Order: sequence, then C-alpha cells, then structure tokens
Amino acid sequence: MPPPPPTAADRGREVRQRLLQAGAELIAERGWSAVSTRAVAERAGAGQGLVHYHFASLDALLRQAALGAVEALVDELAGLLRTAATPQEALDRMLGAMDGYSGTDPASLLFIETYLAAARNEELMRDLADLLAAAREELTGRLAGQGVPQPQETAAVLLAAIDGLMLHRPAAPFLTSAAVGPVLRRMFNGTTTPGSETV
Repeated sequence: MPPPPPTAADRGREVRQRLLQAGAELIAERGWSAVSTRAVAERAGAGQGLVHYHFASLDALLRQAALGAVEALVDELAGLLRTAATPQEALDRMLGAMDGYSGTDPASLLFIETYLAAARNEELMRDLADLLAAAREELTGRLAGQGVPQPQETAAVLLAAIDGLMLHRPAAPFLTSAAVGPVLRRMFNGTTTPGSETV
C-alpha cells in the first residue's frame, strides 16, 4: 500500500525546514547582515511570503537557523563525552572532532558569524548563552563524576578553548589536536613539564 499523501501540516514543516537550511547556508556564504528574505526564499525554492508566514521576521529565521546549527555541534560533542571512559579520552575525542573543521568550512563560518551577530543582538546572545550554559553544565557533571578538580571552571575553560580553536584556525591552521592536545591535557593531569603528559 502506498504511503498516504503529505498533509498540509507536513508540507508546512517541510517548507519551514527548507527555509532554515537555506538561512544557515546563506549566513555561512554571505555573512549574517548580507542575507535577505529574497535570497532565503530563492534558496529554499519558496515564495517570499512563506518566510513571514513561518517566522515573525527574517532575523527570527536566522536566529533559529544559526542556533540550530550550534546546538547540533554541541550535541555532537556531548555524544562523544557520554561514552568517554576518562577525562583524557573525552578531551581527545572533542579535539579529534574539531580537526574536521578547518575554520573556513560552512559550519565554522556559520559558527563565527553567529558569535559576531550575537555581540550586536541581545536576544541571540541570550539564546546562545543559554545553549552554552547547558553544554557547560553537562560537561561539568561528566568531569565531576571522573574526579577532575574544579570541574565547573575546567569545563568553562575547555569549552572556551574549543571555541577559540574554531575562531583561530583560519589564521593558524597548525592548531590541530596534535598541537594543542598536550597543552590542554595538563588541566587534567596536573603536569607542567613539557613531554611529561600522559594519555
């Protein structure tokens, strides 16, 4: 038996998702401020009126598109943490995942544009802060359960370091997991002598 035809609600959800995907792509390609309603609609293959039918404004669409992408990245990292047996393994997994982002790929550019836009958009900054706070809380719990001293502060510094890698990598491509891993592991190992790190 063939599947039932999509309902109006199904079609609406599909159009909404296409608009969000188009918004995310265009932020990365053109920069936040250069994205227009027309460009989003054309990329999504939808009429301009549907942008305002599904979203209160273009800015609301872009916020949701960008935050969705950031949340997906955070969820990816959280998944790596949940199955790590030690803090060092968790760190290695996070850094290894970051090696997949060059700093000039679409995901990295979207990430950078979102941070820049949040500096001038109070609502976006508030939503981004809430998302990052949830990530810090989960990482803090994992580190505390594994006996890492000052787990809350360590989680905050580690996540800030991951953010920094994405921001700096276009200008400093040598900042790979192999280069920064030994330095960050000292937070967990308590070592200060070069070459004395353990994995």
